[in-house]
Amino acid sequence: MKAAVVSAFDTPPSYGDFPDPAPAGDDEIVVDVLAAGLHPRVRSQANGSHYTSTGELPLVPGVDGVGRGSDGLLRYFVLSDTALGSMAERTVIDTRRSIVLPDGTDPVAVAAAMNPAMASWVALRQRVQFQAGQSVLVLGAGNAGQIAVRVAKLLGASRIVVAGRLHTGVAAGLRAAGAADIVPLDGELDVAATRIGGAASDVDVVLDYLWGEPTAAAMTAVITARADRSKPLTWVEIGSVAGPTAAIPSAALRAARLTVIGSGQGSVGGHEYLAELPALAEAIAAGRIDVDARAVPLADVEQAWADTGASHRIVLTPQS
Repeated sequence: MKAAVVSAFDTPPSYGDFPDPAPAGDDEIVVDVLAAGLHPRVRSQANGSHYTSTGELPLVPGVDGVGRGSDGLLRYFVLSDTALGSMAERTVIDTRRSIVLPDGTDPVAVAAAMNPAMASWVALRQRVQFQAGQSVLVLGAGNAGQIAVRVAKLLGASRIVVAGRLHTGVAAGLRAAGAADIVPLDGELDVAATRIGGAASDVDVVLDYLWGEPTAAAMTAVITARADRSKPLTWVEIGSVAGPTAAIPSAALRAARLTVIGSGQGSVGGHEYLAELPALAEAIAAGRIDVDARAVPLADVEQAWADTGASHRIVLTPQS
């Protein structure tokens, strides 16, 4: 079969042949892959930098997707850590790690939105006891951060502040999604951090996709500006696009009722992720959570991989 094949971690995948998959367990089936999202998580899988990487090569990247099995059912599936990902004409899925989608569901929309939406959805429903009426700071205005605004609004956030680098048209989209305040992370970091502190001094939850220096600066600014430092503040580390480490001042942990936690594979169990899939898929299918998606034939994977500055979410379609 044809697939996107990673032969070395320092080169992008190429379109080529890969052995046909075969199920190994009673709950496994082969599906024809209809759509597979090119998420940042997939890029780190393909370059070997993700913390779950085993170093096994060759591999087919892709951590989730939409496919149809011989039973005719349309499924959204999440793969375990495997060398046979979803960016192939066919893959093996464990039906226990999938949900059946209604006929008529747009595979591209689901494949584009489920992974980035799951980050904030699971963080707010599994890692934080989030209550309607609480306020949220989203740190990072990339694709997942933009979707986090929609997720937080859907789950009842009373006020949402976003801080991040703003490409053309992003601010308008954030406001339409429900952001009350938007702080650009351009120019001097200390100036931007002061603005974040002013806009988000009273938030209850931070969804952090950046980490690194922006987090250290923003955390200090938010706590410094906080009128009531005994009010709980939960800082959820989700991504690290600005750096894998952050120099958090010790005073930040002592001067406020601050809790710093992570949300991702390991801190959230597989069964907890699976429990959230039906409601999230339903929200996406109903258009309550949307994403700017662009379908690209699997044969064009090398071109798609090079499109690192895309504001839309690329979805590879192996059956095109």
